[in-house]
Amino acid sequence: MNKQTPRGAGKGRYRSALSRRLLAQYLVALVLWAVGLTALGLLGWSVCNAIIWQPTNPIYWVLQWVREYVLLVYGGLLAGGWVAESYYFLSRPLRYLDEIVEGAKRLAQPGEALVELPADLKDIQDDMNLAKQQALRAEAAAREAEQRKNDLIVYLAHDLKTPLTSVIGYLTLLRDEPEISAATRARYTGIALDKALRLEDLLNEFFEITRFNLTHLELETAPVDLALMLRQVAAEFGPMLAEKKLECSLELPETLPYNCDPDKLARVFDNLLRNAVNYSFEGGTVAVRAEAGPTGVTLRFQNPGPTIPPEKLDRIFERFFRLDASRGSASGGAGLGLAIAKQIVELHGGRITAQSGNEQVEFAVTLPPQENRKILE
Repeated sequence: MNKQTPRGAGKGRYRSALSRRLLAQYLVALVLWAVGLTALGLLGWSVCNAIIWQPTNPIYWVLQWVREYVLLVYGGLLAGGWVAESYYFLSRPLRYLDEIVEGAKRLAQPGEALVELPADLKDIQDDMNLAKQQALRAEAAAREAEQRKNDLIVYLAHDLKTPLTSVIGYLTLLRDEPEISAATRARYTGIALDKALRLEDLLNEFFEITRFNLTHLELETAPVDLALMLRQVAAEFGPMLAEKKLECSLELPETLPYNCDPDKLARVFDNLLRNAVNYSFEGGTVAVRAEAGPTGVTLRFQNPGPTIPPEKLDRIFERFFRLDASRGSASGGAGLGLAIAKQIVELHGGRITAQSGNEQVEFAVTLPPQENRKILE
């Protein structure tokens, strides 16, 4: 579990480091001034003693006065230097504050120009530039996600028209041609039903986008048997597996108790299995394995399918990212399934990863261990 930095810790770090640096510089300057003034006085005293001064020389009387009031002169010069250095070092924080304010203004300005501060403020400068770079990356990612969402909505709107037109067309034929044969009527009805189901899938995608953007996921945990849940979810994919001539291999323990949000975790399993079925080679085997150990519970979903390029594998959990750009297939989703799965798994304190190679794709879900394993009675 990551330790959070206490509020104000960074600010205290800057303050203490800068204060120590300024205090050290201030003390060094005072010492140098005192040592330099003393050395200069001793040097001047030696030089003046080496010269024979005549009372008629005006400098003689000045030196005579200095000799009589040497402590007063030395103390005055020392105090004057102390006042000047104190003023200089006390005014530096104000100048630094002005620099930081100007840097903050530049930080808020659009563009990629970095903030430049004095050398004493390098730590603050580095953190300000890091914050700006992170903000620029977040802004770019948000723009890209928004663009992908907008493109997706445009595609969905276009795709809605196609099945809707087909449904209207075939239903119109059934209405206007009452004398058609039973076989033709059944074929038209089947086509209209398929198009209506596709229309339903597209509408569900619209609702999925809305839910993902407008709601915040919260967990409602309860004790559950993950092995039983996986068997139930896999059984629901029987028709999809049969359609692609796929088999589903389950390598699960007899029971796998875990305290989690059953509805949301079932959604994760559904998304991963659906993804495996949609992108599997026909006639292959989708494998689901689960095991519990000291490091937690690991669930693996593996299917034979096209190898995912590394550049796409790195982005596969991003919102609205889809492996195939085509919207024509029924398997084409909104690109939210894996993003939602990642969010749900991370809410449980786990992580989800993907790897692909040699025409095999595997997603692994790792859930953290729980102290109380006896959660099923």
